Amino acid sequence: MKKLVVFMSVMLMTGATTAQTLEVCKTCAITSVQAAITQAKAFDTIVVKKGTYKEHNLNFDKPLTIIGKDQPVIDGELKGEIITITSDNVTIDGLMIKNVGTSYTADYAAIRVKRSKNFTIQNVVLEKLFFGIYIERSSDGKILNNKIIGDAVEEYNSGNGIQLWYSKNVQIENNIVQHVRDGIYLEFSDFCTIKNNLSSLNVRYGLHFMFSNDDVYEGNEFSNNGAGVAVMFSKRIKMYNNLFKDNWGTASYGMLLKEINDAEIIGNTFHDNTIGINIEGSNRIIYKHNNFRNNGWAIKVRGACYTNTFTENNFLYNSFDIAYNSNVNDNTFDRNYWSSYTGYDLNKNGIGDIPYRPVKLFSYIVNRTPETIILLRSMFIDIIDFSEKVSPVFTPDDLLDNNPLMKKATW
Repeated sequence: MKKLVVFMSVMLMTGATTAQTLEVCKTCAITSVQAAITQAKAFDTIVVKKGTYKEHNLNFDKPLTIIGKDQPVIDGELKGEIITITSDNVTIDGLMIKNVGTSYTADYAAIRVKRSKNFTIQNVVLEKLFFGIYIERSSDGKILNNKIIGDAVEEYNSGNGIQLWYSKNVQIENNIVQHVRDGIYLEFSDFCTIKNNLSSLNVRYGLHFMFSNDDVYEGNEFSNNGAGVAVMFSKRIKMYNNLFKDNWGTASYGMLLKEINDAEIIGNTFHDNTIGINIEGSNRIIYKHNNFRNNGWAIKVRGACYTNTFTENNFLYNSFDIAYNSNVNDNTFDRNYWSSYTGYDLNKNGIGDIPYRPVKLFSYIVNRTPETIILLRSMFIDIIDFSEKVSPVFTPDDLLDNNPLMKKATW
């Protein structure tokens, strides 16, 4: 067994040391990417020089590195898929890929990775696409520093910018994704990191994931999308220091949580969204150090949400801070800052001397009769909110922040 391992190691080292570099250009011995792939041996490098190469259905079926020099263009001429990776250890770097075919029976992609490991896709520009980068049943990959710009107008005839399906251990970092259906989409994809991406101006979601566990989302911006982020049917998700802004619409929100358990939502900013976070059937979630500013609703709880904690968050100038559709509460609010809190602090310890009740009767009414929103900020609404605060009947009487902060929380 040891001899076999040594033999395989020697073979891999020998392959690496004998790897060749093949050049592709209009005046080179090799004038097409397909010809270079055909001639290349495992672990060779293909350098594609500046120019436009009208090719599609390029299959990387062996370990290869392809590097674009001065951003050469691979034009698929709308004929179908452009690049497919079916081997481990493939790197694509520095290309511009455009004109992916459109089909309603096949999800054509600019780059598809199938059952592969240790892949890298970086510094690539994708334009005029159906799907951008599509990863299926693959692992241990990197998607870095790419620019994916579609021209999607409707959901039904557009694809996603970056899509993962049944994949794991994939890094998605420093990408720009715009004008597609969903900027980034994950399904059955675990232990992935999505970091420092800009996903904006997309038709449906900036980020959409389902049945995906143990993923980390950090430092991303989701802005001006149909809706910001939809997090559904997943466990142990960590969402840190993201920005959700300008997601406006009758059914829009910064983040949707549906059937999410044991997650952490820490250090995020939600501002200028119709709803900051829309929550349904989600339990044991820690909300901490988040800023909710100038949203219609900062948080809307639709039911079946238990044992969640909201600590040291800032609720700043939202039309409604918290909306509940039940008069039963099993969640904890403690040491948050509420810009509409009017209590006092006689002992000067930085904590209000009287609890704050964040759920107003009017938010309860609007939940049931949306048309009543036209009465917002009327004197009549101030009167009924004051009455409910004095003697709660319709809102949860135990939903209180017993230690409201007098100044904005800092961390």
